[in-house]
Amino acid sequence: MRTFELSPRLRSVADMVPKGAKLADIGTDHAYLPTWLILHGVIDRAIAADLREGPLERARLTAEKYGLGDYMSFRLCDGLSGVGEEEADVISIAGMGGETIAEILAAAPWTKSGEKLLLLQPMSAQPELRSWLQSHGYVICREVLSKEGDTLYVTFQVTVGQMAPLSAGELWAGRQQQSDNAPLRAEYLDRLMTQSSRALEGLRRSARAAEDGRLAEMERLYQDLLHLKEEWATWQQ
Repeated sequence: MRTFELSPRLRSVADMVPKGAKLADIGTDHAYLPTWLILHGVIDRAIAADLREGPLERARLTAEKYGLGDYMSFRLCDGLSGVGEEEADVISIAGMGGETIAEILAAAPWTKSGEKLLLLQPMSAQPELRSWLQSHGYVICREVLSKEGDTLYVTFQVTVGQMAPLSAGELWAGRQQQSDNAPLRAEYLDRLMTQSSRALEGLRRSARAAEDGRLAEMERLYQDLLHLKEEWATWQQ
């Protein structure tokens, strides 16, 4: 069987797709994810959707290259607007910002069905997406980190439900458990601490930041991240 290797970030999404799932891949671009899943017998067919014709044409070419043209449905649509509720029980949205992902989900309230599994990989605005999911009836069941070059990516496994409140640090870094197998977690926390430390230094030079509460908020965030880092280090001993 002719196949190919997925990049680490896409493989982290593929590993969360249950066997036999009805997958809709939103923002599919080259359709590498659904193609790989079909070739490896994880799913039988998939919907590949994209907002622009160029990426969708690339998706068609990938499917044709591997003889899967009849196993994929190609949808030119904004987010999930061209996908029916009954057509997908697993929805992957990768390669776009967290705020855009939230907008896509907000426009498709049927994703809150208890039978839907969402696999979300925000390229930015992870805290904003975690906050939005928490306040709109979704639960982040699991987060998985992957690395390509010098870039760390995080993939959320999400279902409908009530999520326990996240602390300021958890909104930035996600919730952690001692049982997590996450070799990249320490590096992820270090990077977030560096980012928050730089932001804190900038705010300390601003009188207005102290007046409007942003300085105190960032100080709380930094201390919360420090607690998460120390907790994680203790668990690894």
